[in-house]
Amino acid sequence: MIQQETRLKVADNTGAKEILCIRVMGGSTRRYANIGKDDLTPRGTRIFGPVARELREKKFMKIVSLAPEVL
Repeated sequence: MIQQETRLKVADNTGAKEILCIRVMGGSTRRYANIGKDDLTPRGTRIFGPVARELREKKFMKIVSLAPEVL
């Protein structure tokens, strides 16, 4: 879960190194956000560095297949 003003490191080849969550969209009572598209595919075409094993359990298979190592 991502809150307002959270800084995140980017691990794909979209060109960004670090991103900042400026505001959580969706009303005044919503406090947390999620990253990604609805079809569970990444924006970039390469993943740099290892990824967690939990991504396989949560059906992010495209990210798991692009990653060089799964921890």
